[in-house]
This record gives sequence, C-alpha cells and structure tokens, in this order.
Amino acid sequence: MKRVNEYKKLFKVEGSIDLKELKTTYRGLVKEWHPDKFQDEDKKEEAGEISLKIIDGYHFLISIAPETKELNLEDYAKTISESKVADFHHKSMLLEVTFTDGNTYEYFGVNQKLFNKFRNSKSLSNFGKRNIFNSFLYRKIKKVAVLD
Repeated sequence: MKRVNEYKKLFKVEGSIDLKELKTTYRGLVKEWHPDKFQDEDKKEEAGEISLKIIDGYHFLISIAPETKELNLEDYAKTISESKVADFHHKSMLLEVTFTDGNTYEYFGVNQKLFNKFRNSKSLSNFGKRNIFNSFLYRKIKKVAVLD
C-alpha cells in the first residue's frame, strides 16, 4: 500500500483514479521533469530519475484504476476460478501469485498472518478465492505463455 499511496501523492490523486485526469497530470509532470530541459548535469540526472519514477507511477496507477480492472474483470474471474495457484511470493504486505494459466497478480495489504494461513491451507486456490483474490486491491503484472 505504501507504493500505491506514494504514486497517488505524486500524481495528486485523492480517492478513486480517473484515467483522463491521470493522463493530463502525467503529461504535465513529464514536461516539467524532462531531462532535456536542464543544462546542469546534476539536475539533468535528477530529472532523469524523477522521470522514470513518473513513468513507473503512471503505468502502476493505470493498472489499478477501476476502469482498467473493469475492462479485465472477465479474464480475471476466469483466471481465479479455472486456474490453480502455481507459485507465490510474499514480502511485507504484498502477495504475488502466479496461476497455472500464466497470469501473475499482485495483491496489496496482505499481512503476514493471512499469508501464513494461505501458505498452510490445503488448497491455495480455494483459500485464495475465499479470503484474498476478491478482497484485496490487485493488479496484473504479467502474462507468461504456458506450454502444453
């Protein structure tokens, strides 16, 4: 959640993410912090780092925006209902789950206690469906081709 809040603060987003406003803010920030605007090498380097953070933040916020999630809801529902959990990693309050169909999702705010219950459950997929997959803020981070 720290990352979510950090990027929302960078883009001055309060509450729900509006893609149109986000795009406008993104363009303004990119113009403001473009490295070519600066002559001083230190400033140019700093602007380059900030630009990368702006780009990463923009893509991150798009991935968790309600409009994006709504567009991908059918695919997400198919993944969590028809695929099993193939792999998972937990760090801090972030749970990363890879499914057997090749999709990988991040779930934000999953604490250690809930993760331990997930890890020790008889069926990761069933436990995830009941307690995590529809309860936490999530985003798709990658899709890997699955070989049959």
